[in-house]
Parts: sequence; structure tokens; C-alpha cells
Amino acid sequence: MALLFCDAFWGTDFSDQSGYEAILQRLQDGRHMCKDVEELLKMRALAEEKYGRDLVAIARKAEGQTEIGTLKASFDKLKAEIEKTGNLHIQLSERIKEEVQKIEAFREHQREQRKKLEEIIEKLQKPKMLLHKKTMESKRLYEQRFKEAEEAEQAVGKKTNVTTSTHRQSEKVMSRARLCRQAANLAEKQYKWNVDQLEKMCQDWESTYRSACEVFQQQESERINILRCVLWEHCNLLSMQCVQDDDCCEEVRKILEQCDIITDNNCFIKMKKTACRPPALIEFRSYSDLNANGGVRRVETKRLSVMLPGMSFSAYPETGSNSAGSYTSAQQTGGGPEKYMVLYDFKAQEDDELSISKGQVVTITEKGEDGWWRAWRDGISGLVPRTYLTKISAQSQSTRLCCCSS
Repeated sequence: MALLFCDAFWGTDFSDQSGYEAILQRLQDGRHMCKDVEELLKMRALAEEKYGRDLVAIARKAEGQTEIGTLKASFDKLKAEIEKTGNLHIQLSERIKEEVQKIEAFREHQREQRKKLEEIIEKLQKPKMLLHKKTMESKRLYEQRFKEAEEAEQAVGKKTNVTTSTHRQSEKVMSRARLCRQAANLAEKQYKWNVDQLEKMCQDWESTYRSACEVFQQQESERINILRCVLWEHCNLLSMQCVQDDDCCEEVRKILEQCDIITDNNCFIKMKKTACRPPALIEFRSYSDLNANGGVRRVETKRLSVMLPGMSFSAYPETGSNSAGSYTSAQQTGGGPEKYMVLYDFKAQEDDELSISKGQVVTITEKGEDGWWRAWRDGISGLVPRTYLTKISAQSQSTRLCCCSS
């Protein structure tokens, strides 16, 4: 059951205003509460505005211009969503400021309404207190006059019983008794009139006070309601902002799902590719034999040796009687063509080379001192690295070791 101000805030006596003062204090505290809520919302609005502007500045200062492909699109989307989030927080700040303005307008309206009621009650309060004071004085005067009249009348009765009193003395006592009675009657009439006037004024004051209490209670109810609604709306705005922030992040995640490593690498290759093959091998040119004019008389080249898998690069030195890089046929080493087994896979890099696979058997027809031998397999002839081969028979083992040392 709802309690009422008009049934709970009366004074304990006629001059007591503690109930009215308690209501005024509550209204004053409510006004301070409105200001506190305003201050809180103002600070939150400033914080949201600053945060939003910082996000916009961060998004605009971020570079990322050197990236390409899908990752660049994802990063650009992230910057765009950060800037969008910043603008949303700035808009949130404006909406919070609007709520502050609502509270300010409401508080000002209540202040004016309360001020009018307080002035009306004050106008009734002062005359009521003056009339109450006058009524109490007339009451004391009436009591005094009534007591004097009683005493004078008692004196008359005593004089009439005394036979020795003269007629003149009796008249004097009786005259005084009549005057006292008249004064008591006048005091009684004045006292009664003051009581009647005070009663009428109190009725007006009580009626006005009840109406004021109803208005004050209505104001207090409206204040609590609007502050509750403002705080509720504030929480809703913050929740909506959180949802919008998450939506922005979700947009970035959608773009990131399309970010593909192969696509970006292919994009870079297509944009910046230079050549599809490595540069040609460096050819060795020997200038040991010079003609009389200082020119090169004979220039011979040697192919660089091929690295074994797991070994560092090395070139076979060009020493011995066949340092010119010529090829020696297998027949010149003694015997016919020799059979060798392939130890490692080799893929031809030049037109005169032969691709071989591990485990195959090839026939060596020529042996070059630069480490490249001419092999024959399935009717195809080409150069293969000597270090990728091992001889099947032990007949020419000494020859192979000699070639290895060269």
C-alpha cells in the first residue's frame, strides 16, 4: 500500500513545522541527486567523445600502404571499422548529452513549481502563526478577567453577609463585580472570535498544505521515475554500442576469412615477378695460353661441378695432363663402355644434360675431367654429374678413383 505525504508529515503541535521541513529537505536532496546524475552523464559523454575521436585518429594515422592482396583488404577493412566505431561512440556521446538536457529541463520545471507552492504556504504560515499568538494572548486575558470577575462576585457575597458594612461599601463592591464581569465577557468574546478566525485560517492552511504535499509527492515520484528511465536508457545505449562494436569486429572477421596466403603470394608474384629461370652458370675461361700480341690464343671452358645432396658446393680443380677440359672416351681408359648405377636423382638443367633417377643403370661413354660424364640410357645421351654415379663392376675401380682425385 502506498503511503501519502499528507498523512505522515504534520507537526506535533500547532507551531511545529518539522514535517514540512522534512519534505523540503527531501526535495532539496532530490534536486542534488538530479545534479549528480547530470554530472555523471556529462563525464561519460566526454569520455565517449574522447574515445571516439581517438579511435578515428588511430584509424586515419595507420599506414599499411605497403601491403597487397587480401591481407591489405582485411587491414583496410579493420581501419574503416575502427573509424566507424569511433564515429558511433561520438554519436553515443551526443545522445547522452541529450539525456542530460532532459534532466536539466525537468529539474528546472520542478524548481519553479516547488517555488510557487512554497511561496503560497509561506503566505499562509505567517498570518496563521500571528493569529495563533494573538489567540493565545486573548486566552490568557480571558482567563485573567474571568478569575477577577469570580473574585469580585465572591467579595459581593461576603459583604452582603456582613451587617456592619455600610450601603456605600456594598455598592462599591457590587459595582466592581459588574465591571469585572463585563471585562470577562468582553475577553471571552474576543477569545472566541480569535479561536474562530484561527480555525478558519487553519482549515485553509491545512487544505493548502495537503494539496502542496500531494504536489510534492507527485514531484518526487516523477523525479524518481525520470532518473530511473534515464539510467535505464543510458544502459540500453551502452548495450547497443557494445552490439555495434561487435558488429564492426564481425565485419572485419568476415574479410579476414577471405584472406588467403596463396592468393596473396600469387598476387605478389604476378605484380613483381622478374624472370622465370635462374641466371646462366658462370663459364670458366682460361687465359693461360696467350699469343704473341697478348691476345687469347685458346679459350676453353669447364662446367662447374654439381653439389651432392647434403654437401657444400665445390669445384673440382683443373689439374693433370688433361687440364684443358676435354672428354676421354671410355674405350681409351681400357675396355668397352662401363656400367654405372645412379645414387641420387638429377634433373637436367641444360639441353645437353640427361635426367636420371636413383637406382637406374646408365652406360658411360665419355668421362670429362670437370666432373661431368656423358651417359647413355634408353637411346638418349647426355651429361650427368660423376658424383651421382657408382660403378657396378670393380674392373675399372682404379680409373674411377683417379678421376675422383682429379
